[in-house]
Amino acid sequence: MRGGLVVVATAFGVLVGAAGKAEAAGAADEPAAYRMASGATAVQGAENSADRGPELKAGASTYTDSIKPKETKYYTVELDAQSSAYVSAVAVPKAGSAMGLRDGIDVSLQAPDGTQCGTARHRSFLSVGGAYPVADYAERVVKPGAACGAPGSYRFVVERGDALGGDASAVPIELKYVAEPPQRTESADTLSAPGAWSSQAPPKPPQGAAEGIAGGTGFNDAAELRPGIWRDELRPGDTRFYRVSVDAGEQLFADAEFGGSDKGVPMVIGGVRLGLNNAARGFVMNKTTGYQGKPATVSLATPPASYGGGAGGGGEAVRGMRFAGWYYLQVSLSPKVRQGSRGAGVPVTLRVDVAGARKADQGVGRSQGSGGHPGGEGGGVGGELVASAGTGPRKEWLRTIGYVGIGTGTTLLLGLGAWALLARRRDG
Repeated sequence: MRGGLVVVATAFGVLVGAAGKAEAAGAADEPAAYRMASGATAVQGAENSADRGPELKAGASTYTDSIKPKETKYYTVELDAQSSAYVSAVAVPKAGSAMGLRDGIDVSLQAPDGTQCGTARHRSFLSVGGAYPVADYAERVVKPGAACGAPGSYRFVVERGDALGGDASAVPIELKYVAEPPQRTESADTLSAPGAWSSQAPPKPPQGAAEGIAGGTGFNDAAELRPGIWRDELRPGDTRFYRVSVDAGEQLFADAEFGGSDKGVPMVIGGVRLGLNNAARGFVMNKTTGYQGKPATVSLATPPASYGGGAGGGGEAVRGMRFAGWYYLQVSLSPKVRQGSRGAGVPVTLRVDVAGARKADQGVGRSQGSGGHPGGEGGGVGGELVASAGTGPRKEWLRTIGYVGIGTGTTLLLGLGAWALLARRRDG
């Protein structure tokens, strides 16, 4: 009798396992949903600027809300007189959905009297190529003569656009406030805006076989990429997130090579995408190209990471590269791409490199190579570093504060000013 029960139980287990696999396969046909931060606090933003919205506290806390088309929501943040502040919003349309051409979010930071701190930022859902998560921050950077220098209660404002022609349902948003303590005065000139920089990739790109990886659904579960070659697979409507450690004075170079398909695919404008955000979820750049089932490549090259980035202009890419720490690559495949069979994916090869920055009229700086940490000291080959490249153990230290520090409201560059000063004295 016991043997019969074992047989029945085994058969039942096989059936249950098969059903589970079928269910998993069915779920795999749909684009993965963005994973909100574990333990995030749900809030409801005020609908009127006269009302005090829920307070977003600087540090490890993450908050969630939702926003409807043409809706504006207000939140409260407390600013002191010394710390720079970065308050971000991530808007997450349903994976694979189509959004209105004028839909997206605007984020801004306002003083109690309504004065705007810095520039309001607009991020479009870009539904021409298919909707995907978008993110940016509003900022108050402490510097002489800047607006909003007084301590007090400020308003963080999130406004959604017109959903005409697209999905009019409420969109989840994820909110985060990062406070950055004052920069050390003596290092301010060391980490100044980079000036002219070269977008030329290192002459020796990463070599070797691609290593398999599964990208995350968002900032909270992004997969770590070291310099090297990586391989993933995306289904139509997917956006995958990856994080790459970038040090002060380094540039990030990335290629996303989308494979071809043996099925008929109509031309999709903006069908493939490679985007980048910084450690505080600020926008850096966004690259797209068309896709018609044939191999297609999207590439990006950043300015060097520099604390003074954006202080003297230079555009969004320079502004976005103001931190050392994690940078978040996003790779998207439009839901309009049709592969001919349900759930079929497109292979994507990622080539990632991190190199010492160089001026536009100089040679190529030192590349990190495939899978390694920076080595050696100082200026690189034929190039001039914005800051010393440093050594491997220091890189590991920056990886730690890049992931933990800015998430807990402490500065990514805490101690970096002293390090830069010492490096300058040592190299001098």
